[in-house]
Amino acid sequence: MKIPLTRYGWPQVVFYPAMLLVFMIVLYFGASPTTPAWIVQYVEIALGIVLIWMLSFFRDPERVVPEDKDILLAPADGTIADIETVDEPDFIGGKALRVGIFLSIFDVHINRSPCRAKVEKITYREGQFLDARNPETGKVNESNDLWLTRIESPNDKLIVRQISGAIARRIVCKAQAGQDLAAGEKFGMIKFGSRTEVYVPARDEVKCLVKTGDKVKAGLTPIIKL
Repeated sequence: MKIPLTRYGWPQVVFYPAMLLVFMIVLYFGASPTTPAWIVQYVEIALGIVLIWMLSFFRDPERVVPEDKDILLAPADGTIADIETVDEPDFIGGKALRVGIFLSIFDVHINRSPCRAKVEKITYREGQFLDARNPETGKVNESNDLWLTRIESPNDKLIVRQISGAIARRIVCKAQAGQDLAAGEKFGMIKFGSRTEVYVPARDEVKCLVKTGDKVKAGLTPIIKL
């Protein structure tokens, strides 16, 4: 099965692997004659594994998005790190259910829209680069907020927050204010380990379908039922 590389990965998807390939070639042909061959082989194998990981990090697998209009899909691959009710006065205007997803360096890092929604506003904020497994990083780390309004009924206000982690240093968001996103549509990524959060109005009709520790996939896994 063909698994393409995401366009959001440029230029790193070319630059880093190219540098590593050059280093591997130089090491292979330029190693000292006194260096044992087994050492060169082990180093080349290790570098080859790193090369495969670099390319796999930017993988962009095809996904068939569920058609259920009453669910919110995971906006990122990863592990459910925390679920709690918080105050969200800026856009939702009250209590919100927050679902935090931690993306390890081995997860697909493409971000997708949780439902059909209109992008009302995009807000980028500079910040720190603390471990993204900590729920407090949503308040202090570099982040990018997408304020969304569901196109389908109920027309809830939602927030998807892209958050940099201890390793991640680059948030990519190609969505624009005023744009309509389809359910599961790709809009960006966070490079090299990160966190993604979803905020939805907290009310009795909103049911969380996941629990802490669950693995989810962007555009595939239902995380909330409305």
